[in-house]
Amino acid sequence: KRLLAQVWLTAIFPGSSVLCAMSSSSMSVSNADPRSLQLIVISCYTRFDNLAHGPRGKEAKRCVYTYWMDPSDGQMTLLSVSTEKVMNPAFSRFHPTKNVLYMCTESVADPGDIVSWAVCPQSGKLSKLSSVSAGGTSTCYITLDKGCENMLVVNYWDSTIGVFGLDPNTAAVTGLRSMYDPNGGRPMKARPDKHVNHSENDAGAQKERQSDPHSHAVILDPTFGQIAYVPDLGMDLIRQFHFDKVKGVLRPAGTVPSGPPGRKALGPRYIEFHPVHPLCYVINELSSEVSVFEFDRAGAERVIKGEDAPTLRLVQTVRTIPEGYPGDMNTCGRITVHSSGMFVLVSNRGHDSITVFRVHSSPGSRGLLSVASTQHTRGATPRHFAFDGSGQWLITANQDSDKVGIFRFNLATGKLEWTGQQYEVPSPNFVCSVIPHQGLESEMLSAKL
Repeated sequence: KRLLAQVWLTAIFPGSSVLCAMSSSSMSVSNADPRSLQLIVISCYTRFDNLAHGPRGKEAKRCVYTYWMDPSDGQMTLLSVSTEKVMNPAFSRFHPTKNVLYMCTESVADPGDIVSWAVCPQSGKLSKLSSVSAGGTSTCYITLDKGCENMLVVNYWDSTIGVFGLDPNTAAVTGLRSMYDPNGGRPMKARPDKHVNHSENDAGAQKERQSDPHSHAVILDPTFGQIAYVPDLGMDLIRQFHFDKVKGVLRPAGTVPSGPPGRKALGPRYIEFHPVHPLCYVINELSSEVSVFEFDRAGAERVIKGEDAPTLRLVQTVRTIPEGYPGDMNTCGRITVHSSGMFVLVSNRGHDSITVFRVHSSPGSRGLLSVASTQHTRGATPRHFAFDGSGQWLITANQDSDKVGIFRFNLATGKLEWTGQQYEVPSPNFVCSVIPHQGLESEMLSAKL
């Protein structure tokens, strides 16, 4: 069988060798053109009864699927399927210099885990290295600081934000350094065993979802790396903190509404900075809107010095779905800024589409958005999507139709062109683009995290 596997590998990748002993029967891409070493890692929901929302697809029997993507046409080939028993991995982050992939698990009833995986650059196989408690429930987001000395983690259900240490040599998660609770230790009003379906968006569901704080993400400003921003879906706020990387502590430093003053039921979910301009974009899940903020460098410097000062100023809010489409039939999922800086993309769950916004570059409107295109995702409930490393191919995770689809992105027009390529993956919830770091095979195989 191994000989047949190697013959098959050689036919696909002439000259390739199977160097990861732990995955010798998997497809190897070790000697392929470096531009083709593109892995797409897709995580799945394996259990529905302990989630805040209500998936309508199939419960996955396996937690993670890893594909190789051909950069010439965007086609994907399944390389490996994990046999590890990891429940509901739902967010991933690849280490920028180590072949380590971090995932966090989602459950409103049990504390989440931060799971570390070794990524074999030859076969694409993921090998579980360790699991550390996230210290809160329904863990949903991971950010690494600039020096990869700390990991910031958000727990959606109890709203806590934790700072964990990272080993500089192995990238192991070394343990909890601090935890911030915006609810001050008070119990949540919503119960994990009795709550509304967070996939719903009528007035009743909104009221319960916003009866408590619900942190949904954490990012660091790209200028200093010392201002942490946390969208609070429950309170319609963006919380800002001073992040002390040495002490591993977050100090609260004020809040800003996630949309126009006086508005309610916005539900900020994610926030992303522009790669060049001092601007960031917030996706408001409940109102199906993107809010654009200017970053105030002077305000950030004051926060770093120990003051509380505003660092974001609202400049625009735009709708992500057609005006005639009822807002209570949709919730937004992901937002991302294309690596070119020319477009912002968001997913609409309910309308089942991805809206592409053009980023204006002319003086007076720099960074503002206008709709370039809207494309149906060819599936139901696009919870997440991601570009490959080239920015040419967009991969959608259609959670409720058990499908992953591939689109070609037209950088000139901002249109998504359907490739016809679709893959069966049960309850896909996250797409992670992984380009393995070459030359780290022995290090990752021997690391004991």
